[in-house]
Amino acid sequence: MENPSLEEIGTILKKAKRIAVVGLSNKPDRTSYQVSKVMQEAGYEIIPVNPTIDEALGVKAAHSLKEIEGHIDIVNVFRRSEQLLDVAKEFLEVDADVFWAQQGLVNEEAYQLLKDKGYTVIMDRCIKVMHALTK
Repeated sequence: MENPSLEEIGTILKKAKRIAVVGLSNKPDRTSYQVSKVMQEAGYEIIPVNPTIDEALGVKAAHSLKEIEGHIDIVNVFRRSEQLLDVAKEFLEVDADVFWAQQGLVNEEAYQLLKDKGYTVIMDRCIKVMHALTK
């Protein structure tokens, strides 16, 4: 598995506007909430994707990626590594550009599935940290 260069990640983040966050919690003490709040404050549209909550960060939550209308620039995933393949399969069914698995998350099968179809895949990287490094 190989991530894009820091320069390429910077280009992705500068171009992106809408980020669907799979596994976003509505609890302020959770990493997914904290990271997404920073990204929202940086000007990104954050779309929570979590069937167990009604809303997060003041935005109505979608139960799945397929519920989101319109184009998604980045799908940012906060789910366990073993769940990434299922999220990757759903990613293929929506209009999205980049599959991003947060720090500590890697799934070779999901990575290969998406790379083979020509998608940009980033794994084991915190989007908040990458945003700070590439501003």
